[in-house]
Amino acid sequence: MNEYNFASATVLLLLITDPLGNIPIFANALKRVEPARRARVILREVLIAFVLLLAFMFMGAGFLRLMNLSDLSLQIAGGVVLFLIALRMIFPPPFEEQVSDAHEPLIVPLAVPALAGPSALATVLLLVSQAPERRLEWVAALTVTMLVCAVVLVLAERILRLVGERVVMAFERLMGLILVAISVEMLLRGFKAVLRAA
Repeated sequence: MNEYNFASATVLLLLITDPLGNIPIFANALKRVEPARRARVILREVLIAFVLLLAFMFMGAGFLRLMNLSDLSLQIAGGVVLFLIALRMIFPPPFEEQVSDAHEPLIVPLAVPALAGPSALATVLLLVSQAPERRLEWVAALTVTMLVCAVVLVLAERILRLVGERVVMAFERLMGLILVAISVEMLLRGFKAVLRAA
């Protein structure tokens, strides 16, 4: 089985957390927050997502044992989830503006599920289950991913002004296409392992 390394794990986590695709969600949730506080709120939510994903990364093996799940079942399930997420990136549903209250968001919906959603949680569990001895490498990949997410989301308004919304959407769909290929590869490896074990 081909294992991930630091670079491929970082790319995979970036594709899943999808900071560019989260720009509209963050913009809508923060529209009633004072502009001077928006960067602070974004950094707080990214930090919460990072801590949550880090906790899953370190408790992953115990969680798998507790739920009596095999690495193979997690890989196949992760491939299915990634495939569905990738399809939504390529064919996004119409953006429905949610009514936000007057208070600034806390944890939901920005940290969870926008950044630390089910697919991201499943991915960190998958990385640790495949190579638990390289946990520090996965922590480094997650750290780089969260730093990139923080930078992109803090600079979201400038990015939209600089490149335009169409370019952001096109790039997100390209990332979705790459994620489809990754998810299909995960499924194929999982099915091959099942056939070998049969």
